[in-house]
Amino acid sequence: MSIFAISDLHLSFGTNKPMDIFRGWDNHTDRLLANWNRLVKQTDTVILPGDLSWALKLEDTKADFEFLKKLNGKKVILKGNHDLWWSTVKKLREFFAENQIDDVEILFNNTVIAENYAIAGTRGWFYDAAADDKIIAREVGRLEKSISEAEKTGLPILLFLHYPPVYANEVCREIFDLIKSHGIKTVYHGHIHGSGFNNAVKEFEGVEFRLISCDCIDFTPLFIA
Repeated sequence: MSIFAISDLHLSFGTNKPMDIFRGWDNHTDRLLANWNRLVKQTDTVILPGDLSWALKLEDTKADFEFLKKLNGKKVILKGNHDLWWSTVKKLREFFAENQIDDVEILFNNTVIAENYAIAGTRGWFYDAAADDKIIAREVGRLEKSISEAEKTGLPILLFLHYPPVYANEVCREIFDLIKSHGIKTVYHGHIHGSGFNNAVKEFEGVEFRLISCDCIDFTPLFIA
């Protein structure tokens, strides 16, 4: 049993938002399906840190989650900036139950145990958004709660964010300093695409950053543990 991760699938089976208008994204769901099921077994877990679906409403994600059911393993999802369909955890779970979506767990103000690891994370906030103090404070609180719950398990922690708190020469100190204060040494994140790869930070003040946006890793889930 293994843990994999891949971010920013940008599925659009229930809405008209094709990704093949972007360079390198042609047939991306077919490529993802083939690569995923070649590597991931049904007993494995895959972390999906944000931007899962382009849908605007929860009911419009049904086809996207039906596609996810074709992919092996348990999926752990957290919110990205484009996941406008994301509702309360209660409503998400009700929707999953109504539509027989039984292979998805939600990472939101909690921790998820997978393969003897504690999975922690939140959406986070981007380096250039310091003016929005309320959002930053909310995300810091969610991250603190998730990491603290993970620490209570006594298991090694794997941390996932959607936004990178460090990008190019900019840092969202509130989020980064919290990560560092808990001794987290590796952060997996998405959000960055295209030419933005060139400015993605791989290490900052002793913390390693791994960019796992699907176009960055050739639409192939990254083996983590």
